[in-house]
Amino acid sequence: RERRARFVGKNGACNVAHKNIREQGRFLQDVFTTLVDLKWPHTLLIFTMSFLCSWLLFGMVWWLIAFAHGDLDHSTRLQRDPADGAAGSAAGFVPCVTSIHSFTSAFLFSIEVQVTIGFGGRMVTEECPAAILVLIVQNIVGLVINAIMLGCIFMKTSQAHRRAETLIFSKHAVIALREGRLCFMLRVGDLRKSMIISATIRMQVVKKTASLEGEVVPLNQIDIQMENPVGGNSIFLVSPLIIYHVIDKNSPLYDISPMNLHHHEDLEIIVILEGVVETTGITTQARTSYLADEILWGQRFVPIVAEEDGRYSVDYSKFGNTVKVPTPSCTARQLEEDKSIM
Repeated sequence: RERRARFVGKNGACNVAHKNIREQGRFLQDVFTTLVDLKWPHTLLIFTMSFLCSWLLFGMVWWLIAFAHGDLDHSTRLQRDPADGAAGSAAGFVPCVTSIHSFTSAFLFSIEVQVTIGFGGRMVTEECPAAILVLIVQNIVGLVINAIMLGCIFMKTSQAHRRAETLIFSKHAVIALREGRLCFMLRVGDLRKSMIISATIRMQVVKKTASLEGEVVPLNQIDIQMENPVGGNSIFLVSPLIIYHVIDKNSPLYDISPMNLHHHEDLEIIVILEGVVETTGITTQARTSYLADEILWGQRFVPIVAEEDGRYSVDYSKFGNTVKVPTPSCTARQLEEDKSIM
């Protein structure tokens, strides 16, 4: 049987495709975020083309200024007859930009202005106020492009999901007894020594439902209460923790038994971990999901934290290992009814 499509992948990526978006112009209203969201090849291509286009545009402007002022004719005449160089200089002709005699030299001068190289062969004189104005404008444009480029590169290299790569979840979730109650359990851990501050964890059940009026909701999201060893939603993730959800009468898993667990093909449990990265102060989020065939009934995670030489040691090779434990083969509803009868 074909496996159900995930709403959230095991790596946290949302499996949702947006189609037929008619208002594409909304993306241009937030250009910076659009550039950050692009893939690296596209971002680098856009910045490369931005520099090249600005250099070509201002190179054309410098060439037009030189052409309008007659710098090109004077420079060509001096090249053809170097002996007249002294006579030409003595005649008092001052170009707008020195040593510009073709579009190529104007393009090179445009690059020198925008990236502030300044080889010394070409420079703006005080002969043309328009040239001074173009010099100011090009410097401002170059600074804006550099600022946007550096900002995008910084944001792309420090995106929150990069930190989430070292936040790991167990491959399988388990259902077993804890304190006499059926619980849905999973294990979460952080591979880095730098901590996630104010870490919170929440869980949702996503499944197809229908209302009393016949309305079909293909992806109905239901929040369910998570428990952890320290109580509440905030966790101290200095070592791997087992997070669990008590299957009670308010739980969407209340009527699930090991016999019908794998018949719930539309069942998907999403786990979301959020917190602030200690080193950067950026909020990060890690996600994963569990389908029905990734939930193991009657198993429990093995211990992986042990005390060695005066410190606690975590064995991540056993992070997802489980062992079988005695667990009733009935629903949480039936288990509560049996307890009430007894």
